[in-house]
Amino acid sequence: MFEESIINILKEEGITLISHLPCDKAGMLCALATSAFPHVPLLREEDGVGVSAGIYLAGGRPAIVIQSSGLGNMLNALLSLHGTFHLPLPIIASWRGVQNEVIPAQIPFNSALPAILDGAGIPYATIMEPGDLPRLKEMIRRSFAEGIPTVTLISPSCFDGDSCPSEAFPDRSRTVPPIPGSVIREPQMARYDAIAALAPHLGRSLCVSNIGIPSKELYAVSDRKENFYMLGSYTQASPIGLGLALAQEREVVVIDGDGSLLGSAILPVIASSAPKNLTIICLDNGTFGSTGNQITQGFATTDCAQVASAAGIRNCVQVQSREELISAITGKRAGPRFIHVIIRPGNSAVPNIPLSPVKIRDRFMQAIRLGV
Repeated sequence: MFEESIINILKEEGITLISHLPCDKAGMLCALATSAFPHVPLLREEDGVGVSAGIYLAGGRPAIVIQSSGLGNMLNALLSLHGTFHLPLPIIASWRGVQNEVIPAQIPFNSALPAILDGAGIPYATIMEPGDLPRLKEMIRRSFAEGIPTVTLISPSCFDGDSCPSEAFPDRSRTVPPIPGSVIREPQMARYDAIAALAPHLGRSLCVSNIGIPSKELYAVSDRKENFYMLGSYTQASPIGLGLALAQEREVVVIDGDGSLLGSAILPVIASSAPKNLTIICLDNGTFGSTGNQITQGFATTDCAQVASAAGIRNCVQVQSREELISAITGKRAGPRFIHVIIRPGNSAVPNIPLSPVKIRDRFMQAIRLGV
């Protein structure tokens, strides 16, 4: 079977975890992949970019299996995260829109995909018949050898089975716990204050900090080899943290924000993956702080703690003072944890981080390998 041959190649190339979002043309491939490998089911393809980055940083070998239309959701993250930090990621995509496609909406993007990938500088191979399958192995090896994303586009005509095998669904009945709510007071801390309060309590935890000023503030407060400072890639901090938590046993803390979390579909994925060593700290100033403090829905409309709880994260707490934050971060409770910190808008005058992306990557990976 063609799909089994793909699984064998992935095993031969040492893939350790697959992120995936299904395609009806490659249903059997998805079913076989999820039974053969540890896997993360995605709700949005770009979240798989961050998850895969975390897996690789922790010493794993990730891959993604998706429908080719999902590449449109992934391009910025692929270039700004994997392109900036030189991270590998082999992507396997059923190529829609080119082989007897009956859905008109699949054609405009997917027919132009080779030119789009060329323009983005992402190497790709096409598999139009089963005999082309060795190209997949070439793309996987190139990805890890050069530290770049690669794409293998597979024509639906190659697949032996076009749907997932039927399965017995588990009992869905459950009692939904009440969603926590609280009175939000006038904030006491700015983001810098919150980072200064939590940084001394990170211990040996691996820490992923959100893009822009949050990373600069963390560097200014407490630079550590265990800090992964993001330099771009909106919405990808928590996906990276999830990948790190799944790939190794040390505690992982993500310093994220209301804007990026509300722009992502990662919270239900974190809840379903249920890593016990992951803590998400949402520093909620109700604004896009790094771009000029434009107000987000988190300011007066949406409560991020309730969103996390509704997504299925059972260990949620909302804090508003330095003392409450320290108590929450030092509390010994199994994850995944979500700490919602209400802070006021405002950025500190901290300088840029004087480290190259490769330096940030290498010393972070060394800290994981050495365990110190």
